[in-house]
Amino acid sequence: MIKGEAMNFMKKTAATAGAAGLALFAALPVWAQEAAEAVVEAAEEAAPALDTGDTTWMMVSTVLVLAMFLPGLALFYGGLVRTKNMLSVLTQVLTVACLAMVVWICWGYSMANTAGNAFFGGFDKLFLAGVTVDSMADTIPEFVDVSFQMTFAAITAALVVGGLAERVKFSALLLALFIWLTIVYFPMAYMVWGDGIIGQWGALDYAGGTVVHINAGVTALVGAIVVGKRIGYLKEALPPHSLTMTFIGASLLWVGWYGFNAGSAYAANNEAGLAMLNTFTATAGATLAWLVAEKLFGRKPTLLGACSGVIAGLVAITPAAGHAGPFGALVLGAIASVACYLFVSYAKPKLGLDDTADVFGIHGVAGIIGSVLVAVTNAPGLGGPGDADYAIGSQLGIQLSATGLALVWTAVGAFIAFYIAKLVLGLRVSEEAEREGLDLSSHGERAYNY
Repeated sequence: MIKGEAMNFMKKTAATAGAAGLALFAALPVWAQEAAEAVVEAAEEAAPALDTGDTTWMMVSTVLVLAMFLPGLALFYGGLVRTKNMLSVLTQVLTVACLAMVVWICWGYSMANTAGNAFFGGFDKLFLAGVTVDSMADTIPEFVDVSFQMTFAAITAALVVGGLAERVKFSALLLALFIWLTIVYFPMAYMVWGDGIIGQWGALDYAGGTVVHINAGVTALVGAIVVGKRIGYLKEALPPHSLTMTFIGASLLWVGWYGFNAGSAYAANNEAGLAMLNTFTATAGATLAWLVAEKLFGRKPTLLGACSGVIAGLVAITPAAGHAGPFGALVLGAIASVACYLFVSYAKPKLGLDDTADVFGIHGVAGIIGSVLVAVTNAPGLGGPGDADYAIGSQLGIQLSATGLALVWTAVGAFIAFYIAKLVLGLRVSEEAEREGLDLSSHGERAYNY
């Protein structure tokens, strides 16, 4: 009797266990699916989500920066040279910009954005390896980030053209800037905006005071010195042939600069709005300051001066666009503009520097001032967006160190690039070609056929 009950109990237990096992087995796919869905959801939450508003703004900003140099910068520089060199400047700006874009895609983006040491980025994304249509850079597609940063490299290289205009050999210019992009621009972009030493110091450079303007200004100055002065410089008049073209170019540069500065917020947000307003106020203050300086020093107010003031203000506010209040931006633009006026009008001729379009005199000088004084404009007590515990003194030391490194790195690298081009191809056209004009002697066509 007891044995029979025990057997029945065991049978019932086995049946119950079997049923439970079958139920568990049947539930396994459901649990597995739920676990997989949970993993996917967690991954989606961890990954940055596409923001169509930010993406749209960054695509618009990229096109605005393109308009800065094509056609803005090309017309600005073209108007400043003599008629016989107008077409050559347009050709140089266009070709240099395209060269920078190609090199950027091949290895520039990787060198500026992947991990390396304190001074050089890596090569993990050569030829955009690993960058796909699904790759993200925060809230925007990585392809949009590649494009936006690419326009910065292109305009920085194109800015250099103005320092050597009217006497540089076309092929040598391309070779020099090909080398310069690799050994100067890409490392500088990495040092400031990547994981490099200047960024590690905590330096402020919102949209390119060091990377773009000090870089281009110093490079143009070094190139102008290596190539030598134009025939007749400081001995005969070498006036701009079309200030109308220069005005159109300056106006396009101002419009495009909103992509440059407000676009550097990388989002359609409050910070972009601040950068936009600062770009207005700094530029307006700088333009008026240049005209006042002309009047105070006994000259008539000129359109060339007003256009130069526009550029000086735009350059000065570039590193501080998101690190200043509107009034601080206005004062910064005015200070930089007067400094540029004094350098261009008095220091440049005394030093005998033939920087054709005053690339160093405006981009270099205003870039230095903006890169240093951003330490002041960022202070909350002066209307800046800095934190409550922000210290001007310590930040000023960081800005001076960053500016000093940018000056030295660029000067040495630019000299190497131009000297190699000089040894390999010869940097300057012949005296006969220079007198004839580079339009015909280098390109076989004229800007104007009357």
